[in-house]
Amino acid sequence: MTRHFNFCAGPAALSTAVLERARDEMLDYRGHGLSVMEMSHRSAEYVAIAEKAEADLRELLAIPANYRVLFTQGGATQQFAAVPYNLLGNGGTANFVDTGIWSRKAIAESRHLFGDARVAASSEASGNTRVPQQGEIELSHDAAYLHVTANETIGGLAFDYTPRAVRPDGGEVPLVCDMSSSILSGPLDVSRYGVIYAGAQKNIGPAGLVVVIVRDDLLERARPGMPMLFGYKTLAEGGSMVNTPATYSWYLAGLVFEWLRHDIGGLPAMEAINARKAAKLYAAIDGSELYSNPIAPANRSRMNVPFVLADERLDKPFLAEAEQAGLLNLKGHRSVGGMRASLYNAVPEAAVDALIDFMADFENRKG
Repeated sequence: MTRHFNFCAGPAALSTAVLERARDEMLDYRGHGLSVMEMSHRSAEYVAIAEKAEADLRELLAIPANYRVLFTQGGATQQFAAVPYNLLGNGGTANFVDTGIWSRKAIAESRHLFGDARVAASSEASGNTRVPQQGEIELSHDAAYLHVTANETIGGLAFDYTPRAVRPDGGEVPLVCDMSSSILSGPLDVSRYGVIYAGAQKNIGPAGLVVVIVRDDLLERARPGMPMLFGYKTLAEGGSMVNTPATYSWYLAGLVFEWLRHDIGGLPAMEAINARKAAKLYAAIDGSELYSNPIAPANRSRMNVPFVLADERLDKPFLAEAEQAGLLNLKGHRSVGGMRASLYNAVPEAAVDALIDFMADFENRKG
């Protein structure tokens, strides 16, 4: 069996250790005589799996006791609707920092549903190459919350600070963050956020699951008439089992959490590994005459590294040769082109070393 290096932006690489354990438990989960995929989500065996996953996630992120953890479905895209439904019940306007394609999708959904959304700051004038600084964020006087996208998966633009969500009158409102492509890549102060949500298919586990972390006091701010499964309070009270959840994805996420805790040594250790991986690749790009990355160094993503070749006629040969070399899914998003190497937690350092060697060889031959 040959395992290639997978740089896909999502669904993304999973660690070999996690996949091997899932393989070993596929037909018979710990002597119960059936697969996790076949278990009732109400069974004692599965409830134990779910509770262990939540406990491990809480420990990894040091989630305070006054926050609920929800394991739900629909991905981050469903949260573009769920967030305003859950937080605009007391009136006010959703405010956003626009840093790229995914934050714009969240803005568009809020406007589609509720007719208004304020862009409190935008990176558009810079060509989405830098994140607006705190002094550039101007909330509306009636802001109900501020939404940010911590890491733009497509553009490779990441916040290098945690914004404060302060209205002109000095009142502070909840900070909401889409962390789909950065959660679990390093330590995080959850207490600075009102809501964190993240699609699973990057650092948490396989596609089909989304994790929402929401502060208790925000469970009472929902608009009436929302779809039942959008409601944070409903999901919290039902233990994320209002309907049949994505049981196998939840189980695999639990294996990932155990891998991070026991194999990696926690999020500080994971952060150090991710920093090394990204630093190596950016150094190779910056030292090249063929490859380039336009993002301001302070806002370069450690998770998603886009780059372009000086001659776009070399794009197809680059991708074809990379695949032959076992370096998969390096094609950039269709909306921006070029290349993109996603360096999520499960992408080993050896993969980055192999990519850098390939890039240097390709430049020597083609540049």
